[in-house]
Amino acid sequence: MSETVFVGLPKKLVGVSIDGREIEVTEGSTILDACRRLAIDTPTLCQLDNLTPVNVCRVCVVELEGSRVLVPACSRKVEAGMKIQTSSDRVKHSRRLVLELLASSVDMSLCSPQVQGWMTNYGAKPSRFGAGAATVAQPVKVDNELYVRDYSRCILCYKCVEACGVDAQNTFAIGVAGRGFDAHISTEFDTPLPESACVYCGNCIGVCPTGALMFKSEHDMRAAGTWEESRQSVTETVCPYCGVGCMLELHVQDNSIVKVTSPLDHSVTSGHLCVKGRFGFEFVQRRRG
Repeated sequence: MSETVFVGLPKKLVGVSIDGREIEVTEGSTILDACRRLAIDTPTLCQLDNLTPVNVCRVCVVELEGSRVLVPACSRKVEAGMKIQTSSDRVKHSRRLVLELLASSVDMSLCSPQVQGWMTNYGAKPSRFGAGAATVAQPVKVDNELYVRDYSRCILCYKCVEACGVDAQNTFAIGVAGRGFDAHISTEFDTPLPESACVYCGNCIGVCPTGALMFKSEHDMRAAGTWEESRQSVTETVCPYCGVGCMLELHVQDNSIVKVTSPLDHSVTSGHLCVKGRFGFEFVQRRRG
């Protein structure tokens, strides 16, 4: 007896105009998806393809004809006939100001070269807010052997919260507590991390864009001045711990594994791993003399 296969209806194509260029994208796509189709460089800090958009960084905003306010490209769905501007004076001013405010309050020096490029391209000058404008400077938290937390680099992008929640781990060990300048990433009732619900999967590290969350191995090497990404190679392999088939990216420097990640587009992991897959590589380093 043959099995019945139900095929969904094909999605419609929606026509929009971006910076005067016409494009058709699949219904349900975001403005950001459409911009990427046209190779328009749209800055994002809180957006990641394997996480639900939360619209908190506001650097991806674009100007939509008929809208009173700028709209976030990462979450706004396209609609037929939309006319969008991604590089108007209003958009550039907003993006520049957001980048300046972030960089004036936290240390963004470990952000990717792409973020540094946006700072330059938009002419962001955080120093104009004053040298003493930092609001979250605090000591690095080192309370376990797997990863460290440096909240002086945290931009409250919510990525770690999403990865700890329904998007990946479903542990809900962390959230955002406080309001305004008091807002910060926190465990439940500010419980010390080792006593919290954290299972040390490290998925929060995998999505952090600023280095606020970091492998302890990387943190220690940076402190010693031995961390050199230019000398590192990345090798893909399958995690040896169980039969799920998670894909690992082994970052190797001087013939030693320094950290482990997973591809965002891998069908099994979507970039996420468990504690064994992300941190269980130390046995490889136990070589006999």
